[in-house]
Amino acid sequence: MLSRVADSLYWMSRYIERAENVARFIDVNLHMMLDLPVGATEQWAPLVITTGDDTPFAERYKVTTRENVIQFLTFDKENPNSIISCLRGARENARSVREIISSEMWEQVNTFYLMITDSAAGERVEEAPYDFFRAIKMASHLFEGLSNATMSHGDGWHFCRLGRFLERADKTSRILDVKYFILLPSVADVGTPFDDIQWAAVLRSTSAFEMYRKRFHHLTPDHIVDFLLLDREFPRSIHYCLIQADESLHAVSGSPVGTFRNPAEQYLGQLRAELAYAHVKDVIGAGLHEFLDAFQTKLNVVGDSIFATFFASQPIGGTVTVKESSQPSAISRQHSSQTA
Repeated sequence: MLSRVADSLYWMSRYIERAENVARFIDVNLHMMLDLPVGATEQWAPLVITTGDDTPFAERYKVTTRENVIQFLTFDKENPNSIISCLRGARENARSVREIISSEMWEQVNTFYLMITDSAAGERVEEAPYDFFRAIKMASHLFEGLSNATMSHGDGWHFCRLGRFLERADKTSRILDVKYFILLPSVADVGTPFDDIQWAAVLRSTSAFEMYRKRFHHLTPDHIVDFLLLDREFPRSIHYCLIQADESLHAVSGSPVGTFRNPAEQYLGQLRAELAYAHVKDVIGAGLHEFLDAFQTKLNVVGDSIFATFFASQPIGGTVTVKESSQPSAISRQHSSQTA
């Protein structure tokens, strides 16, 4: 498979997964606002901080309001990580590999993009925001289902899968970290119904609420972090995503799982092993935010290694020439140093 084709398939899936998860960021906040006590202040700045886009947001928007944040994260074409920018990137990558993907996949990407562009010119978000962001999530699920059902499960499919699960791990960590940035009025509110509302919203934003309740029944921070970070069976947990990404990476290279023949397999294997032997009490004891911040850095190293191994120019008889990818790199994480 040509590296250009593999690169496009990888980023096509990453972009669609990213668009879905940005919708999840917004959706969790919208639902949280419904349950806030009377007089509580809406928290929209944490969404921009957690996505790492607070600097460009501040340059173009004076006030952090609901309308400005939704516009920036959904329809702002100058924001490379907005939903509309991600879907534009996914559509262009899909166009370049139409001979590789199925016609159903192409039609879904195109329909998905047109749905967003049509909404940007209308009032759909203002009139029915919950339905709008739910439609984004469902459109992403449909694309994933079509990919699994209509595309041969060869190298191309594995590159799609690799991109999807790395992006999902990235965004699940960010959604979990949203809780860190949603500031409580006082430390006394920890463990109160107000705190429970926020943790329930985090679970719902990852479609994890029902599966979590079947496993643990009661809402406790330790169990929620354990479920979203370390669970091996839930499809949106970070550990599950790394397991699946690692399997697809080895399927492409042909090396047995548990071994490595290139830096991408080495770094991803190390990160997967770190979660496999982690304990939630140790994670929380050392600081959840600090753990997630370090995880983001390591995941970016994995992404860079995948580019260098599979997508970068490799002259015959020379070393790998790592040029800047034609695709934007994963969102760099710029967190505030202040504690919640």
